Amino acid sequence: MLRLCAAAFLAVGATAAWPPATRTQQSAKVPRIGWIWAGPSAGNPTEAAGFRHGLNELGYIEGQNIAVDYRFVEDRNDRIADQATGLVQLRPDVLVALGDGPVRAVKSLTTTIPVVVMSGDPVGAGFVASLARPGGNITGVSMMQGAEGLAGKRLELLKDAVPAATRIALMFYPDAPSTLGSLAQAEQVGSRLGVVIRASPMQPGDGIEEAIAALAREGVDGVDIEPIRPFTGYPRETGELLLKYRIPAISELRRIAESGGLLSYGPNLFDATRRQAYFVDRILKGAKPADLPVEQATKLELVVNVKAAHALGLTIPPLILARADEVIE
Repeated sequence: MLRLCAAAFLAVGATAAWPPATRTQQSAKVPRIGWIWAGPSAGNPTEAAGFRHGLNELGYIEGQNIAVDYRFVEDRNDRIADQATGLVQLRPDVLVALGDGPVRAVKSLTTTIPVVVMSGDPVGAGFVASLARPGGNITGVSMMQGAEGLAGKRLELLKDAVPAATRIALMFYPDAPSTLGSLAQAEQVGSRLGVVIRASPMQPGDGIEEAIAALAREGVDGVDIEPIRPFTGYPRETGELLLKYRIPAISELRRIAESGGLLSYGPNLFDATRRQAYFVDRILKGAKPADLPVEQATKLELVVNVKAAHALGLTIPPLILARADEVIE
């Protein structure tokens, strides 16, 4: 009995001796983040890896001092509303949404939970009032590269890589402000380069092989693929089909170039999603989304697939190779 009482006394004494900061840390609430993306969960997607890396850089460790509920829509439009609703019902401290579909869904469900987005054109889509003063409960990262965008620059690169090209298709969403802007940019640059732009509007439910096969039948000399579904969900399959149908392609999506596309040029996705963690950290420390300007993705990368070029009977010009951030051989 004496030993038991002594042990109990020592335990109580040890607890009382904890420094005040330690006791506060033990009882502190672990912030909860709700994260949603329109794409697939398989293969450790860059979208999630970049965000996790950003959290780690800022001292957050999942399961210890932060909790993240991940939701992957698996490239199914019919799942976006349900997945977004489930996240909002958890009442997280911050919501993170990637892609216009998930952003639009969470925006319709809450005006009070802070939302950190990654969007092609958050102003044009109506998610924020302006980049400098977003207003409301939304801020984050814009993938739009200023008013001029990147579609014209991608067209120039593709034309340089395929000098004989006179007819190039652009796959885009007809109802998305950012991709409609890309079509206008491509047509303007195409006129200067002597290239006819074949507008190829896509819908989320359209089949990838059917769309690529149709372009091959039409005899286009190349294609620029906007970062839209279904291509965002199946970049490897897209690249393989481009090789199968022998269509030189450029895209903002790096993973298409890695698997059979000719080139990719656009914002570094890992860096953009890593940057979302910065906004989460600021909000958890008391900042309001309305006071955090939306950032434009600034780290651009050019990937050149020389292996695909050889398969297509093309030679990549030295100037493009010199500019490349990565060359796949």
